Amino acid sequence: MFEESLKFYQDFPTPGIKFVDIIPYLQDRKIFAEVMKEVGRKITAPSVACPEARAFLFASPLLLSDSGVENIILFRKRGKLPYSGDDLKTIEVMKEYGADKLFYRNSDIAAGPAQDGVFHVSVVDDVLATGGTAEGVAKALNATRLTIDGKTYTVQVNEFIFIVELDGLNGRTRLEEIAPVHSIAHI
Repeated sequence: MFEESLKFYQDFPTPGIKFVDIIPYLQDRKIFAEVMKEVGRKITAPSVACPEARAFLFASPLLLSDSGVENIILFRKRGKLPYSGDDLKTIEVMKEYGADKLFYRNSDIAAGPAQDGVFHVSVVDDVLATGGTAEGVAKALNATRLTIDGKTYTVQVNEFIFIVELDGLNGRTRLEEIAPVHSIAHI
């Protein structure tokens, strides 16, 4: 049902890349509602990490659903995330078309609920290709230690949830070493 709504663009944004356009999911109320129901069923954490920028469109509606999501942790490009002090953290990710840097705030993690000293997080992203972005996000989160009121908290990625998975690029294999992987559509 979901796969036939997608559009594809060869050699975008660079030669050799076949771009998957998920905008049709956002243009059809019925499809978007079904996609969001599926994502909500797979979420097990109260906080959702979402890398820039299309993932924002699928993570934010979870705050209004019955999924149990209470907090969103944004991973943004340089200069897009205001911060103070040493709150801002940097990670380097390897995308299918090159290296990139993303930034997140520890205060955004701390804004969510912790359970037994652990902030549980689900990573939601639009497309799983090689898995480089999601891997970088998850490794950064899993390595994070926060001290709040004298108590140290850890962060644990519970799972990855993707709107579309490109099956031939084996990103799933890379990520399953960290946490379970769920995808709504496969191509």
